[in-house]
Amino acid sequence: MLYKLEVENFFSIRDPQVLDLSVDGKVPDPEGRYAPIFEGADVRAPKVLALYGANASGKTTALRALEFVVTMIRDSVVRTVPGFAGIERFNDVESANRPIRFAIELGGIMNLTPDVLQRAHNGEKVEQGTYRYELEIEVKGGLAVRIASEALRQKPNGQGKWQRVYERDADCRVKDSKTFSLSGFQHLVKTLAGNHTVLSSFAKFQHPAAQLFVDMARKAFFQIEPVHSFADRDVIDYLKNRPNVVSRLTDELSRIDVGVEGMRFQNTDNGPLLLFRHAGLAAEMPWLMESHGTRAFIKMFPFIMSALDTGGVAVIDEMDAAIHPNMLPELVRWFYGASGRNRFDAQLWLSCHSASLLDDLNKEEIVICEKDRQGRSHIYSLMDVKVRRDENHYRKYLSGAYGGVPHLG
Repeated sequence: MLYKLEVENFFSIRDPQVLDLSVDGKVPDPEGRYAPIFEGADVRAPKVLALYGANASGKTTALRALEFVVTMIRDSVVRTVPGFAGIERFNDVESANRPIRFAIELGGIMNLTPDVLQRAHNGEKVEQGTYRYELEIEVKGGLAVRIASEALRQKPNGQGKWQRVYERDADCRVKDSKTFSLSGFQHLVKTLAGNHTVLSSFAKFQHPAAQLFVDMARKAFFQIEPVHSFADRDVIDYLKNRPNVVSRLTDELSRIDVGVEGMRFQNTDNGPLLLFRHAGLAAEMPWLMESHGTRAFIKMFPFIMSALDTGGVAVIDEMDAAIHPNMLPELVRWFYGASGRNRFDAQLWLSCHSASLLDDLNKEEIVICEKDRQGRSHIYSLMDVKVRRDENHYRKYLSGAYGGVPHLG
């Protein structure tokens, strides 16, 4: 489980922001809203995290920070030109030469040697704990130029001090450990590029520990842009090749779209055409004739199902766009243990403006984003402020008691 995100000097986030989602083991949880950060841990993390705030307050920036870290872990090795994509420092004079920093913390298996990984794969109980991944990007003259440092650390059983798994400096020198041995992989250090992470580079050449973390990163699914800007053709092509997803989607559509009884594909000279069968209508309706809300749901459905099926993370920006307010809490509840859908403790991170959803959330699931008069975003959980468990979050938020609401006039 992912339970901490730290960001500094990234788009509208100037100063270090720490989002700690750790939930004490004493907090009641009858619906299965929280999961242990690793197997056997007392500390838990919410399976759902909803980011609220005014327009341009930093909600999307926080989600993009997580996306950037995951992308660097997973895909940076395929980048063939210098520099970075999807990154920008804070726009003031002082930040033009300050590093961009990220860190995430999550739970997992401690000893990543092949024999231990095989035992875990066979269902045996192995030692677990927490990991901390740190990434620092050097900035010169306002431009991100290279990785200044990268580190992976661990705490067996989540206790004690952080122990090195590996460390990498600006000159691409790497210090290893028993958990992350360089034996047989020393040649990769010599070819490590300044904008490629150790994990991404080593996983490409089957380093077992690096592969494990890259595989974890592949279980994070991001829909950061507003759903209406996604290429419809990409969605249709994706569904055309996954009949099992279409079958599940059809079952859910009949619940959220009054009248939809089924869907099918028809081959045309311009590619597959998605058609919908409606009760009471003589002819099937094509994709573009469907409602904006129905199409928005179809576009986010693969992200949600992929996370639930793998125990990963679905990150959806503006999830409430075009979705009926009664449907939004239903989608959120899919991630609770009581729903029976989330067998692998998947997480959902979403941003939205729908204040009505606050009535369905606990304070541990709510994050507030707000921007000050200097254009700096601040991000905090309701666990960081004095909030009673029985408070009406909807009324309190709209009254401005939590922050994160626009001031008109």
